[in-house]
Amino acid sequence: MASTKRPIGLLCLDTHFAKPPGHIRNEESLPFSVRKEVVKGTTIAELLERPSLEFFEPFLKAARNLEREGCCAITGSCGFMALFQRELSNEVSIPVFASSLIQIPLMHQLSGLRGKVGVITARKEALTEAHFAAVGAAATPVAVAGMETQPEFSEVILQSKRVEIDADKLGSELVAVGRTLLEELPDVTSIVLECTDLPPYAHLLQSALGLPVADLTTLATMVHSIVAREPYQGNICYT
Repeated sequence: MASTKRPIGLLCLDTHFAKPPGHIRNEESLPFSVRKEVVKGTTIAELLERPSLEFFEPFLKAARNLEREGCCAITGSCGFMALFQRELSNEVSIPVFASSLIQIPLMHQLSGLRGKVGVITARKEALTEAHFAAVGAAATPVAVAGMETQPEFSEVILQSKRVEIDADKLGSELVAVGRTLLEELPDVTSIVLECTDLPPYAHLLQSALGLPVADLTTLATMVHSIVAREPYQGNICYT
């Protein structure tokens, strides 16, 4: 049953592949409702390869709509929206967290400022220093790994060749990318998943690597608990 709590607003690219539980666009992923605004005609490829304010202008309009509809905060359905964190924040008067990448400094703090924060992204070469700077993560040491060479991920998510996902294959691909990252850079102490299509498999990655793993779904849960607080229930305790 959908929660009666104020929803998070979600700016969505126009994609149609399956969104399993754990994906922020799946209504069963969070303990509160999400109000989606799909910007028709927008693609993952354009956001990754040709990001521009002109391309993003319809998302700003959609953000205003979500605020008018009573959302308590706004996020995006792709971590590459990090590039437009400031523009989105300036457009509305409610909190904005454009990307899971905002958690990078937090994950570094959780690890005692040791090592690097591993970032697993949809396409490594498309994730630039500008994306990190836009969400306040420019000074945090990161190690980036991409999913672009993984067949299941590439065919479904990047190339849109089909809409159904083989969850076992995609989960295995994510684990393989994570293991390779740690083999090459053993000083990685935590992981942030840039891509919103990866959280359904985050538990597999954590089990394989033994590291803290953050993603957009974890961030949305934290933000909602901050901006839509409710009374605590239970009895007084004296210990």
